Amino acid sequence: MIKSPHPYGQYAEQCAGLQAPLACLNLDLLEQNAQEVLRRAGGKPVRIATKSIRSLEVLRYVSRLSPRFQGLMCYSPWEAAALAQAGFADVLLGYPTMDAAALSELARYSMRAHHVTLMADGLEQLQLAETIGRQEGACFAICLDVDMSSSLYGIHFGVRRSPLRTVEETLRLAEYIRRSSSLRLTGVMGYEAQMAGVADRVPGASLMNTIVRHLKRRSGKDIQERRSRIVQALFAEGHELAFVNGGGTGSLGFTAADASVTEVTAGSAFFNPALFDHYAGLRLYPAASFALPVVRIPKQGIYTCFGGGYVASGKAGKDKYPRPIWPERGILLPNEGAGEVQTPVQYPEAGSGVSLQTGDWIWFRHAKAGELCERFRELHVVKGGVRIGTWSTYRGEGWCFG
Repeated sequence: MIKSPHPYGQYAEQCAGLQAPLACLNLDLLEQNAQEVLRRAGGKPVRIATKSIRSLEVLRYVSRLSPRFQGLMCYSPWEAAALAQAGFADVLLGYPTMDAAALSELARYSMRAHHVTLMADGLEQLQLAETIGRQEGACFAICLDVDMSSSLYGIHFGVRRSPLRTVEETLRLAEYIRRSSSLRLTGVMGYEAQMAGVADRVPGASLMNTIVRHLKRRSGKDIQERRSRIVQALFAEGHELAFVNGGGTGSLGFTAADASVTEVTAGSAFFNPALFDHYAGLRLYPAASFALPVVRIPKQGIYTCFGGGYVASGKAGKDKYPRPIWPERGILLPNEGAGEVQTPVQYPEAGSGVSLQTGDWIWFRHAKAGELCERFRELHVVKGGVRIGTWSTYRGEGWCFG
C-alpha cells in the first residue's frame, strides 16, 4: 500500500541517469485505482477505454488485474484492427466511422472469435458497413449509440453525439440491422457524458459546483428512464443484446446502479489525470506523470523548463493546462501557460523551500489521461519503489490514429 499519494520525491532516484522530458507510470498507484474502479462498478464488468491509456502493455496489464476487466472500447477503426491483430478478443469501436478502407480491414476481424463491434447511430453508417460486408463476405456486429444528453431549463446538458434519442428512432435502426445479412445487432451504448465528464467539486467555484450537482441529479433520472425504455423496447421486439454499455470514470457508481446496464466503461481512472481531482466521491491516485528539465532560471523563483505545451483537448481553459506537482507549490505563469518549447514555473519567494538548478526536474500531471501518451514514446514504469523498465505507448509502436 502506498503511504503517500504523491511519491514524486522518490522518482528522481528511481529515474536517475535518464533524460527528461520523460513520462512515468506508477503501477502501485494504478493498481489502487483499478480497485477503486471495481468497487464503484459494483459487480458489473468493466470495459477499458483505450483512448485514456494508449499503450498496449498497460492495456494488457490492467486486463490481467481482474477477470471483471472485460473487453476494450477504442476510438478509431484502424485502432480496432490493430488491437484485434495484437490479440485482444473483444474490441468495441466507441465512435461511428464512415471510413470504407478501415471497414474493409475490419472485415477480417468480423468473426465471433474476435468480437470487433462497430458503433452506429445513423442509417448512412449502417448502409456503408452493409455494403463493405457484402463485398468482403463479412457480417459486422453493431452497437447502437443512444444519446443521453438532457434539456434542462433551456440548457443542453451533455454533448452533441448521437441523433438517436427516442425508442422509435432506435427501433427503426435495429429493424434495418435485423433485415440485413451483413449486420447483426449485439449491443447498445448510452454514454452519459454530462455525468462522467463534468467536474462538480472545483476549488473556488462553490456556486457552479452546486448548480452542476443539481443538473446531474435532474439529468440522472432522465438518463435511467430513457435508457431503460429503449433497452426494454428492443427486447420486446425480439432483439437479442449481448451487452448494454454506459458510463465513464466520473459516473461509474451512477451507471452501475442502472439495472438496464450490463457493463460500464472506465479509462481515465487508471492514470487519474488532474481533471479528475474535482469529482465528488472519487478516491483515485495520480499514477501517471511527466518530468521536464529546468534549462533556464530567468529570475529568482522562476524556473523555465524545456517543452511542456501538453494542453488537453476540450473547451479551452486553464483547467486544460498540465499542472506542476513536484516540487510542490509551483504555478504556471498566467501570461505564458504551458509553452510549445518552454514552460516557466514560478514558486513563492518566501516559504516554498524550493531552490532548483539547471538540469533539475519539475514533475507535472497532464489534465487528461491518454493524450499524455501521444507526447511520449515510452512510459518509465515504477513498482515497489523500483523502476522496472519501459513500456511503449501507441506512439512508440508507431501507431497514430488521429
